[in-house]
Formats: sequence, C-alpha cells, structure tokens
Amino acid sequence: MNTTAFIMFLGIVSVTLFITYWASRKTNNASEFYTAGGGLTGWQNGLAIAGDYMSAASFLGIAGTIALAGFDGFFYSIGFLVAYLVVLYLVAEPLRNLGKYTFADMIAARFNAKKIRGFAAFNTITISIFYMIAQLVGAGALIKLLLGINYSTSVLIVGILMTVYVIFGGMHATSWVQIVKALLLMAGTFIISIMVLAKFNFNIMDMFDRMKDATPLKEAFLNPGVKYTVGLDTLSLTMGLVLGTAGLPHILVRFFTVKDAKTARSSVVYATWIIGIFYVMTIFLGFGAAAFVGNSKIIAADKAGNMAAPLLAEALGGDMLFAFVSAVAFATILAVVAGLVLTAATAFSHDFYNQILKKGKATEKQQVSMARFASIGISVLSIILALFAQNLNVAFLVSLAFAVAASANLPVILYTIYWRRFNTTGAIWAMAVGLISAIGLVIVGPNVFSPEAGKAMFVGNPLFPLTTPGLVSIPLGFLAGYFGTIFSSKAAPVEGDASYDEILVKSNTGMDSL
Repeated sequence: MNTTAFIMFLGIVSVTLFITYWASRKTNNASEFYTAGGGLTGWQNGLAIAGDYMSAASFLGIAGTIALAGFDGFFYSIGFLVAYLVVLYLVAEPLRNLGKYTFADMIAARFNAKKIRGFAAFNTITISIFYMIAQLVGAGALIKLLLGINYSTSVLIVGILMTVYVIFGGMHATSWVQIVKALLLMAGTFIISIMVLAKFNFNIMDMFDRMKDATPLKEAFLNPGVKYTVGLDTLSLTMGLVLGTAGLPHILVRFFTVKDAKTARSSVVYATWIIGIFYVMTIFLGFGAAAFVGNSKIIAADKAGNMAAPLLAEALGGDMLFAFVSAVAFATILAVVAGLVLTAATAFSHDFYNQILKKGKATEKQQVSMARFASIGISVLSIILALFAQNLNVAFLVSLAFAVAASANLPVILYTIYWRRFNTTGAIWAMAVGLISAIGLVIVGPNVFSPEAGKAMFVGNPLFPLTTPGLVSIPLGFLAGYFGTIFSSKAAPVEGDASYDEILVKSNTGMDSL
C-alpha cells in the first residue's frame, strides 16, 4: 500500500464529506436538492460543469488511449471539446428558459404528456448508468493499483461514498465537490504537462519528432488508423462525441442551477475555456506516458491503459506526485458519479414519481425522500454492472453514453425548440428508436463479440462492424422523430402552432407568453 497516497485519499474524502455536511444544512426543499435553488453564479456553474465533464474518461481513459494508440486517442479530446459549441449555440439558453429541474421538463413545456415524461426519465437513467459504469471502472482500477484493494471492493467503496453525497447534500454538495475537483484536476494536469514539456526542452516540435521512436508503433503513433482502422468507425465515434454532450442529462441539468438563461450561457463560456485548456494538456499526458512509462508497464498495470496518467506522475515526480495525481483522479471520479446519481434520481423522483404516479401532487418532502431512495437503487445497479466491465477502457465506455445521448435525447431537444410541426408521437418515436438502436448496435457489435478470445466479452462474429453506434443510431433517432411526426394522425394540429409560438418566444426570452 502507498502510504502517502492513502493519506491523500483520506484527505480528499474528508474534504468532500465536510462539503456534504455543510450542504446538507442548506438543502431544505426539492428545489435546493435538485438544482441548488438555482443560486450558482456563472463562474461557479462553469467550474461545476467542467468538473462534471472532465471525468475519469478524460483524465484516465484519454491519457491511456493516446499513450497506447497515439493520434487515434486524440479524437476523444477533439470531440469532447468541440461538443461544447453545440451546447453553447443550440441548447443552453433555450433549455434553461423552458425547463425547471430535468430534461423532461423542457419537453413537457410543449407536450404535456405522461408518456414523454416516462420515456425521458428512462433515457436519463439509462444514459447516466452507462456513464457511471465508466467512472466506477476507473475507480476500481485506481484504488486497486494504489492501495492493493481488490477491484470489487474498490468499486463498492466509491459507490457508497457517491450515494452519501447525494442523499445528504443534494445538488449543493455535488456542485461544490465538482468545483473543488475541477481546480485540483487542472492543477495536477498542469504540473504534469510542464514536467513533460521540460523533458522535451519545452520544444513541442522536438516532442513530436522524438515520439516517432518512443513507442513500438514508431511513426504510426502520430498518424490515425492504429486503433480505428476503418474510417467509418472514426466518423461514428466523432459524431457521438460532438453531438452527445448536448444530450447528456447530467450536463443538461446544470443549466437549471443558475438563475436565468444569460447566466447559463456565461457558465458554458467559462466551462469551454477550462475544458479546452484541459483537453490540450491531455496530449502531454498521453505522449509523456508513452515516452517515460512505456507500453508494457501501462498494460501491466491495467490492460485498457487507464492507469497511464498516475504512472506518468510517478515516473516524473516520484511517490508524492503519484499520490497527489491519484488522489485527484479519485476526486474526479467521486464528483462525476455523484452528479450522475443525482441526475438519475431526480429524473425518477420528479418525472416518474411526482409527475406520473402522483400526478404532480407529491409534497416536496415526499419528492426528496423518493430521490434519496432512488439514489440507493441506482447506485446498487451501477455497481453490479461495473463489476462486469473491468477490462474495458473508460474513455470507450463514456463514448457509448455519448452515442446514446446523441441518438435518444438530442433529436427531441432540437425538434422541440426549432420545428413547429413536431408532436408527441414524434418525440416518443425519437427517444425510443434512438435508445434501442444505440444500445442494440453495441450489443451486437465488436465490443461484445469478437472472433479472438479476450478481445471482447464473448467469442463470436459481430453482426455490426463499428465499435460505436453513432453513425447509424444518431440518424435513426432524427429520422424516427421526423417520420413519427409526419405519419402521426395528430400531425400538425391547429393548436400546435400556437403552442410552438409560445415555446419559441419563451425559449429565446424566458417570457411565459407573447
């Protein structure tokens, strides 16, 4: 066991538990539990968004993918960053103006149908669990490496902690844990990046030249085609990453934690700068790990490469930096999983329990209690699923969540805001087809079935050739929304135009009526 790392782990846990205790005293009603009462400022929410977004996939998964596959790993960095332009220009302001607590609230502002709320809540929970599995896999590998605790126990520890944050602190605790984590992560990544650059005499061109001989891939390390040998596979991955952020429930809910659309927009600007700087630095993490740790050591620690960044910290800065970076990675995981659990629990409590079962008449105390029970159930389910995903790269797992979000949620969001004729049937079709096609293609794809033993979960020939489903499932989601609307017997009702006019005004101004 690394004693220094263990002490820093305890420090991180102590700070986050103190934040939870402080936040619990401010969480007295449903609004404060779900969205921190809408009281965060632009810079606070921007840091929280960045903290929510810069997950284990970013810090652990991308660094490992770049270290092992070179240029192909950088597709993740590019996709994650460009995605925020879609959020900024198309989604953030209308979503804040139309919604209240959840993604379903925005759709319900135009279509007040229980079926839509039910589908939206189910999609939110499904996507959140996909994303959560990635964080738990990263946590299991990290704690196993540092403290010698087996993978299953490590996942269980993180699962218990994330549940405590949500149950007692709600969105206040989750937001401030994410803010602290974002600052720590940026600091740790910056320190390692400077140390890597120093090894290359602060000459970026020299770094690229030397990387041609630093790995077994030689010059192929700097060229695409190592991990993604099929161009369509690369396109599919990129589509999911770029479009998926605008449909991720735990990102969307962050726009309800500020007072108005202007603040929501400013928070995206803050987040984009922070995220942009961070993803540029992932190049140095990946290159540094490849050059100064080596493929064999990275793979020996974790087959998927998830421990590349901590191992790089150890190679450059010894036990102290290794402990600090590992503790920061642990804080990263805790913050993200807390946000995911809260988002899924809010969807269950607010959309399913209150709006569908209780017909909007549940008291705030009942809603908060149900959200807390839902947090426990969602955490347990995620832990069980994470135990079977130990050998998968966390960046890849997150890319699946992005593909599902882009396929099932984004078409409904854009059609609701920008298409006058869109109706209830179209919304249901888009969510159902997008979700089913994305998950179905993954199940029959090469990540589940492979003719080579050990390459996937099962031995066999995949029915779908691409590793990510976005290239097919995203267009299917949009097409389902379109055809569901066009062929519906209720297509373009007279009252729909008036409803759309009101939504158009409210989405752009925040005003309730013309």
